[in-house]
Amino acid sequence: MDMELAREESSGDGEAEEMDRLTPAGTSHRETHMYRTHFPGMVRKKAYIFDGLGQYYLKEWDLAEGRGREFCWYHVELPKGNQKLAQSAQYLIDVLCPPLKLQDILSLVSNGPFCGHVDGALVFRVNSHGPPASNFTFRIAARVTENSVITVSLGRVPRLGFSPMGQSLLSEIPSVESPSHLRGEQKEGSGIVIREHVLEFLLTMNHTEEADNPVPESVSNLVVHIIDTHVDHLQDIVTKLEIELDSVELELDKGGFALKKQMMDDRRFPKMHLNLQRLLQVIAHGEQVFPRVKEKCALKLWFAVEDINSLDELIGQLRRLKENVGFIANRVTAIQAGLDSWQAEQINRKLYYLSFLSIIFLPLSIITGVFGMNVGGVPWTGQKDPALKDGFRNVMFVCVAMLLMVLLCFVFPALYTRVAAWRRRRAMRRSWSLNRRSFLKRTLGVQEREGYLRI
Repeated sequence: MDMELAREESSGDGEAEEMDRLTPAGTSHRETHMYRTHFPGMVRKKAYIFDGLGQYYLKEWDLAEGRGREFCWYHVELPKGNQKLAQSAQYLIDVLCPPLKLQDILSLVSNGPFCGHVDGALVFRVNSHGPPASNFTFRIAARVTENSVITVSLGRVPRLGFSPMGQSLLSEIPSVESPSHLRGEQKEGSGIVIREHVLEFLLTMNHTEEADNPVPESVSNLVVHIIDTHVDHLQDIVTKLEIELDSVELELDKGGFALKKQMMDDRRFPKMHLNLQRLLQVIAHGEQVFPRVKEKCALKLWFAVEDINSLDELIGQLRRLKENVGFIANRVTAIQAGLDSWQAEQINRKLYYLSFLSIIFLPLSIITGVFGMNVGGVPWTGQKDPALKDGFRNVMFVCVAMLLMVLLCFVFPALYTRVAAWRRRRAMRRSWSLNRRSFLKRTLGVQEREGYLRI
């Protein structure tokens, strides 16, 4: 036992010596923990440093703050999966702790609207409660100091980052992808070839792409850029919903029974209405948070006045966007009400046919029930009497007569309507012919007397 303990102690000393050899001088084991990750590759990280003069550079992920006019931006993209909120918090702890504390990280990843100071930094978030995999679940949070900004988003936010490209895709007129390109026959001098689905995406955008984003010269410019891209993302989603709703309305106008039945079975409009409610919730969170962000930033000496005005414009744009989403929700409700009335009409028509058949067969069932009773005195039921051998034929005649009577009851209103319309048309034609004859008679009489018609 003593030899085993000595061996274990010696091996432990060897591991300690190895760790001391790998650890740089002047750093502790706790500091080396920040470079290790328990979930490598689960989140996307981007780090930028700005010189304050309109230039930016990529930098390593060290979460350090800028000096002087320089400021840094660290962005984390959480995966859009079905992970729980605690799993997202673990991802952030893995990449932000240290130097951030647990309180700072939880303030960034928690759900709901928030704006306040946490550990001396301004923290605001607009995180919706929906499932992370949904396209209508938006989460954006930021931690702002005088020389650094840390942001967390769920998935990729369009036009949030900065592209190293020097030339924009929109600076040259592209040619849409044609069948010759699909066959691999590239034409000379065609320039930029753009796919059709990319063109549709660009048509839903009211803003420029990453390569055209102006580089911020201060932290206040960067905060306005982050909020602006969030509002732009919401605007793009609303535009796509409007285009989808227009196409659905055209399909409903052209489509028939099968298309409407398919939409009712798929519950397309209730799902769309639910997504609109989620979108309204995100916009309402922004209406709560961004005015408070403007108030708190107005007290900062390093926040420019023109950026305060830009925040005012973004808040107004968010309110107009909320009204637009409300209009779309009313259109969806109207279309769903139309489909419900169409479905009720189909059900009523089927019930009408069923009632029609019931009315037809009810008298026949009464007749057959009467002649099928096993009692005495029922006519034409004597099986052994030669004089009553035509009883079955007589019962069939009674059934046919009853059927014709029932059908006549149904047909009589339609016949009466047609006859009444014919009589009205005939009376109108007679009255028109009589008036025409009297008019011609008076006209000819006047012409014979005076030679002209006085008007």
